[in-house]
Amino acid sequence: MSEPPPVTAEIIAFPPRRSGPARDAGQERLQRALAALDEAVAGQRAAIAAWRGALANLSTVVSGLGDSLHRYRSSLDTLGTRVAGLHTQALRLERIADAALVTRAD
Repeated sequence: MSEPPPVTAEIIAFPPRRSGPARDAGQERLQRALAALDEAVAGQRAAIAAWRGALANLSTVVSGLGDSLHRYRSSLDTLGTRVAGLHTQALRLERIADAALVTRAD
């Protein structure tokens, strides 16, 4: 029997992973995400500042409204006093008129 011929093979090395570009891509994505987050936070800061300004304006307007309502209430109180005085005077005049009619009927 003859021996089989020897088997020879060339082993080709598997290409190594390139850790540089994959890590760089991850770092780039992370940087973009952080930049977007910073932009969102800045937008929220601006929105909160605008909201606080609106609240300050609302507070001023409500305070002015309260002052206006206080003056209106004071005017109504004065008017109520004047109407009560006129009512009293009207009742007095009515009694005088009734007395005059009774006197005239006699």
